[in-house]
Amino acid sequence: MQNQSMQALSPKELNYIADSITNEELLIKQCAATASISHNPQIQQALNHYVRSHEQHLNTLVNALQQHQSIAPTQAQ
Repeated sequence: MQNQSMQALSPKELNYIADSITNEELLIKQCAATASISHNPQIQQALNHYVRSHEQHLNTLVNALQQHQSIAPTQAQ
């Protein structure tokens, strides 16, 4: 029902979302890696918070793509 009111994303919008997904994945990896080598519990806690925050952003972006997948125009290859 919700998909009927959505418009297909433009190629530029799809590229922007794909770049954002890549950036979020990189931020998750960097924060997790830094938290694992930090000796300061407060820094570890802050970085782990950032990991969870970026995971939420990533999930939001992926869900947006999935919602639009059913209305995306198909391309002939």
